[in-house]
Amino acid sequence: MSNEAIEKEHELKPFSTAQLLNFCLGFFGLQFAWQMRIILSGPVTEGLGASPLLFGLIWLAGPVTGMLVQPIIGELSDKTHTIFGKRRPYLFMGALFASLALWAFPNSAVIADKIAQFMHIPTPMFGGLIIAAVMIWVIDACVNAAQGPYRALVPDLVPPKQHSLANAYLSFAIGLGSVVAAGTAPFLKYVCGYQMSINAQFVMAALAFSLAMLWTCITIQEHRSVKTTANTDTQNQTDVEKGPSFISKVVDFFKSSPEVGKICLLQLFTWIGIMSLNIFFTQYATHTIYGIPDLTSASEEFKNSYTDLINKSTNFSSICFAVQNLICFLVSIPIGLLSTKFGNKRVHFISLITLALALVGMGVSKEPGFVLICMGVAGIGWASVLALPFAMLSEFIKKGSEGSVMGIFNIFIAGPQILVCTILAWAINQCSFMIPEGINYHWEYAFFIGAITILLAAVITNLIKEKE
Repeated sequence: MSNEAIEKEHELKPFSTAQLLNFCLGFFGLQFAWQMRIILSGPVTEGLGASPLLFGLIWLAGPVTGMLVQPIIGELSDKTHTIFGKRRPYLFMGALFASLALWAFPNSAVIADKIAQFMHIPTPMFGGLIIAAVMIWVIDACVNAAQGPYRALVPDLVPPKQHSLANAYLSFAIGLGSVVAAGTAPFLKYVCGYQMSINAQFVMAALAFSLAMLWTCITIQEHRSVKTTANTDTQNQTDVEKGPSFISKVVDFFKSSPEVGKICLLQLFTWIGIMSLNIFFTQYATHTIYGIPDLTSASEEFKNSYTDLINKSTNFSSICFAVQNLICFLVSIPIGLLSTKFGNKRVHFISLITLALALVGMGVSKEPGFVLICMGVAGIGWASVLALPFAMLSEFIKKGSEGSVMGIFNIFIAGPQILVCTILAWAINQCSFMIPEGINYHWEYAFFIGAITILLAAVITNLIKEKE
């Protein structure tokens, strides 16, 4: 088959609403797993002895694996030629190994004991915490291995005019996945009277991730690559197989337009704010709203005395994330439609302002009802963050470098998280104070820092010049 015939065969056809909904189902499962990791990793690791600083350092798994894994996997997926496609092998294997780690994570203490028994050695003091940290690294690496190639499917398969809408549907799936993940345990508790264990919630997340991604791999058909079909020109085959180097793609990425640098800077400041909320909210709910003292060095008897209150605080945190993502779910497609009409940057600027105001509100007021409202307002900005920067960037992506570009772009999502996991976690660790029951920390400071960086991102958004 000639190259001209292949190009005609691969001409991107508009997606119907049903196709867009099907396209985003795998992202539903991915976000289901990621949301469970966000909400419950704090209680699990604190129960194993993690201080605020150590908790932040464990969270480094996300940004570090994001910076390393997504560019590498993105580059590999651009050059992968299999009977299963370019992206699908990474989607499936990422979901499979992440699901195994999701099951193991809440059982870290048991696994550490079993390893010690097998090796005939005493269980190390922090053995469970070490296993938990390893499992978080595996989860985050595998989620990133699936996420980058999944994002690359948008420019691969969707016509340019629908990029904003397709990314909005991914935002829709993220919102829905987060709502179901965060809302299931509180729903069962308050409606059915059943308290779902942390272990059971992680098993639920593992099943959701693996089954949803398997469905996507079965139903999404990737185009055949030139390498596998155009066998009339051996030299052309070699060019496609080798392609430009990763370094040249990085250079081309930043040289393509001065707006690319602005979009990357926008992401950098945005994700400092986003992760200030995601990483520390459950600890804020537990220790600031519900007044539970730090339990990292407490005796088992003292910890057990707070079991019911901890369940209430984690349920409240889950409800807040469910409300945030319910709003994200509801507004994601309208945001995509509004951005098509009024432009990405105008809609994104307004959304970021609402997000910054919500963070300030949470930091100022510790009344549960008001915090819940603020989390709902934050869902508007969250929906925009998940869609419009990617839509703005897609205008500058060269054909054949989609996976690499998404991997490079992810550095400006993952990199800021390192600052949050280290500097901000260290700052909170220094801001301790005493309450009658013991020591506590000013977790709300994270929201004030996040609001400042989100406002900086809004200013940068207003400076971006979109293509007509």
